[in-house]
Amino acid sequence: MDFNDTAEEADYRTRARDWLDTNVAEHKAQGHADDMAAARAWQARKAAAGYAQITWPKEWGGGGGTPIQSVIFGQEEAKHPVQYGYFTIGLGMCVPTVMAFADQATKDRFVGPALRGEEIWSQLFSEPAGGSDVAAIRTRAVRDGDDWVVNGQKVWTSGAHYSDYGIVLVRTNPDVPKHKGLTMFWLDLRSPGVEIRPIHQMSGGSNFNEVYFTDVRIPDAQRLGEVDAGWKVALVTLMNERLAVGGGGGAGPKEILKLAREIDAAEGPLLKEPAFRQKLADWWVQSEGLRNTRMRTITALSRGQTPGPESSIGKIIAANQLQDIGNSAVEAEDQFGIIADPALAPLKGLFQSAVMNAPGLRIAGGTDEILKNIIAERVLGLPGEIRTDKDAAFKDLKG
Repeated sequence: MDFNDTAEEADYRTRARDWLDTNVAEHKAQGHADDMAAARAWQARKAAAGYAQITWPKEWGGGGGTPIQSVIFGQEEAKHPVQYGYFTIGLGMCVPTVMAFADQATKDRFVGPALRGEEIWSQLFSEPAGGSDVAAIRTRAVRDGDDWVVNGQKVWTSGAHYSDYGIVLVRTNPDVPKHKGLTMFWLDLRSPGVEIRPIHQMSGGSNFNEVYFTDVRIPDAQRLGEVDAGWKVALVTLMNERLAVGGGGGAGPKEILKLAREIDAAEGPLLKEPAFRQKLADWWVQSEGLRNTRMRTITALSRGQTPGPESSIGKIIAANQLQDIGNSAVEAEDQFGIIADPALAPLKGLFQSAVMNAPGLRIAGGTDEILKNIIAERVLGLPGEIRTDKDAAFKDLKG
């Protein structure tokens, strides 16, 4: 691993930092009606400068840059209060899928507006009976002339309530093995028959949604990939999703260290208690392991290589650590731990937010169990699980 920028990377970091210092100040000075308006304005500003999607070709409005340049810009942007999540799913997962499988007219119509923040996309994969098994989809699409009629339900669809468009994976052939009967489409989420119901979360927010389809007509022209070959299309989306959720954020060792210095325990500051210090040491070691794992990914990008499934490690560790730190901090705050109001709670309610949001992060992008299997089989090279539906392997085992 190389922890240092090359000369070219250092020059790019300086240019990105200078651009951010100037443009963040101008962006804040403008004033915006609400968070969404601010997000759209910042996205448009980045797009105009080629920073919205640095690795995309310039002909699509991107920066024509390298993956490591995208990482560097993200690191520098994270130092400023302009982190808006409205476009992450669309630009990181949905639109790249459209770019890979749609016809030219569709790409010409949608890539630019999404890049500039004018339109927002969501990903409709998960279903109530599917869990982390994407191929267990039951939402049906039946051919009717030049259209497909869709009926079914999706769940945990992040951002659907403010999205304009989405990509949806449906079952078009129930009579073949489950991975072979799927087809992907893009659709307008304002189409007749689409009903979006936000799910009230214990954090007080409603970012997840249930989406119901009742006789929704989707033209065959909106199909992405071949009929019944949607699993291959979905893999493109899922590969991007694994990398997108591989990082961590929010409450970490540094934040709880600050809290431990300020909170009194039985015999002085919490930081002096041996049991807490042991936990803090464990969290710190985990964080350094995550940092080094991310540096491996960054080094691979810097060398022009493609990161592998090791990005799953970051997600599974970071989500569990966030939950552990949040629980420990709220317990340390004693009776004041029930106060979640950012105006009153320590560190603006950072730990209360962690307690309420971390469980969802352990499910999003693949549950802990799914990611452990990926790490075991694809990172560590361990043998796969023996299952009766894997005929060849099972017959070999029987001998």
